[in-house]
Amino acid sequence: MQERACHGAVVAGVADSSIAAEVGITPGDRIVYVDGRTMEDLIDYKFLTSAENLTITVLKPNGDVWEIEIEKEYDDDLGIEFTAATFDAMRRCANRCIFCFIDQNPTHLRESLYEYDDDYRLSFLYGQFITLTNLRERDWQRIAQLRLSPLYVSVHAMEPELRAKMLQSPRAAHIVEHLDFFKKHGIQIHAQVVLCPDINDGEHLTYTITQLAGFYPTVQSVAIVPAGITRFRAGLPTLRPLEKAEAKRLVESVEQWQAEYVHTLGTRFVWSADEIYVQHDLPLPDRDIYESLPQAENGVGLTRLFLQETQTTLADMARRAPIDKNVSIITGVLGAKVLRNLVDQLQSLGAPVRMHIVNNKFFGESITATGLVTGGDIINQLAGQPLGDEVVIPEVMVRRHGAAVFLDGISVSQLESALGVPVRVLVGARELIDHLFV
Repeated sequence: MQERACHGAVVAGVADSSIAAEVGITPGDRIVYVDGRTMEDLIDYKFLTSAENLTITVLKPNGDVWEIEIEKEYDDDLGIEFTAATFDAMRRCANRCIFCFIDQNPTHLRESLYEYDDDYRLSFLYGQFITLTNLRERDWQRIAQLRLSPLYVSVHAMEPELRAKMLQSPRAAHIVEHLDFFKKHGIQIHAQVVLCPDINDGEHLTYTITQLAGFYPTVQSVAIVPAGITRFRAGLPTLRPLEKAEAKRLVESVEQWQAEYVHTLGTRFVWSADEIYVQHDLPLPDRDIYESLPQAENGVGLTRLFLQETQTTLADMARRAPIDKNVSIITGVLGAKVLRNLVDQLQSLGAPVRMHIVNNKFFGESITATGLVTGGDIINQLAGQPLGDEVVIPEVMVRRHGAAVFLDGISVSQLESALGVPVRVLVGARELIDHLFV
């Protein structure tokens, strides 16, 4: 068969013993058509391949085109992983948000760190937050027809002029119309507000939360998160971090809203990000306050979950012995506040563990999140120090698309070479504690 003029979805991997493996699909192939239809993204692929009988057109790297007929059970997965979830061009951000973290990146980082993505499909598939300002009429129709719900929307302000100012886009002023569309078509969203002191706080925040609550249950939840401010803001609008007194007032306001909405809506509806509590040494809410953790991936409730998991796991350690090696845990400034009590408890149980705090020189010391610690900062601050037999880092430091590397491009193996000790990447409290006891 002659090669067709097409692009298709590039196969990154094929699961062992899967349907795809059985029919000869391999990494590097392109899935061009399913039953003669092209695909825009993973959403199309999942829909088209759910049928029991289908024909897949595959373009091989050597130019050969295979027509593969497949019989399977309805909804059986073919076992294919793609290089990207979008098979056409990813939708780029049309805004210039005053708090955009990408604009605050230094130069010479990996190209992927400068991608202004704002794609509704990634919002549906992976919970990425979008602004809705770059959607075409066809996109709105597709969202409604396929009922792509829930979506995750960066609102920031419900006052049209203020939102347009914050996103530096006149299209941002249509947020009420967009929420009306979702309400009409039964599409639910989770919203976030990036809080910028003196801009969208105070009475503006009160208005935003009140208006969003009026859209419940279309708007399922709201997270208030702090703006990240790096040292690379030359030429950008002036922003300042939240002060402790302001953080305390914010938390009190959120508690008042929660008390009202749990009575009127049946849910607390709005939450502050964990960072606001931890950064300013404010007591975290109890686990039940976070309900079903609707904004966990946005940093809301994960700290309380970590602490709860810590205590549950530690209760089993009395029957186990600590490992026979000295371990160094590396964390950022915020992470240290959460880990300090755990490290004390581990040491009291005989675990030979120490904590090393890495300040963020790369982005600036106002950036305290552990996930933004770079490999270069770890090396510059800890190389040559006695680190014991092994270094442990949390997965959040190196959880990047496609490769386990830090934001500055340094790999785990490069970190090992620089520190002179093995580096282990662990996820969560249970994995850490289990690793330290046998």
